[in-house]
Amino acid sequence: MGRKAKSLDLTLTQRAALELGYKQEGAIFSKRCHMILLKSESKTSQEIADLLLTNPISVNKWVNRYKAHGIEGLRTKPGQGRKRILHGQADEAKVKAVVQAERQRLKLAKDQLEQDLNKSFSMKTLQRFLKNLSADGNASV
Repeated sequence: MGRKAKSLDLTLTQRAALELGYKQEGAIFSKRCHMILLKSESKTSQEIADLLLTNPISVNKWVNRYKAHGIEGLRTKPGQGRKRILHGQADEAKVKAVVQAERQRLKLAKDQLEQDLNKSFSMKTLQRFLKNLSADGNASV
């Protein structure tokens, strides 16, 4: 077995904020809050990792981030992940115009957009972009 777990002491307001984050936020943030709550109950990193299907290194990383930055340290920082190829407001008008012109031939619309925007992207990217436009209620594409 590993080392004895160090307990993480939380105030009532910290615990309440973590429980709220665990119950009402998105899945990733909720999982991170859950890690901290379990750590405050003197669970080992390995026990938490087994329970939440992650590894103990990740548990320790999020505990350290919580100690350093509080609950805001558990949020995903902006700018993480892959950058968008097609941007909502910047490319929306051009995409709508080309798709309207080539309504039945999305492959031709994609080729035209790649030339006009000087960007390379997959058909799936274009489909997701169009789906997000229609989900926002902006598109009559």
